[in-house]
Amino acid sequence: MSRRDNCWGNGVMESFFSSLKKESIRKRLYKTREMARADVFDYIEAFYHQLRRYSHLGGGSPEAFEHARA
Repeated sequence: MSRRDNCWGNGVMESFFSSLKKESIRKRLYKTREMARADVFDYIEAFYHQLRRYSHLGGGSPEAFEHARA
């Protein structure tokens, strides 16, 4: 563990993987590694960045937040 305000913590990634498991891959069985990789890619690109709502962004998606700031 690192000290406060130090970038050595992995809380952000733990939160992401928790969301991935809860919202996408829980209880799914993949026949091949490529099918699993494609499903995770679709989750990140099609849902996580474009549709998923974030409370710290005022209830909007990251894509909507970027468009509003541009």
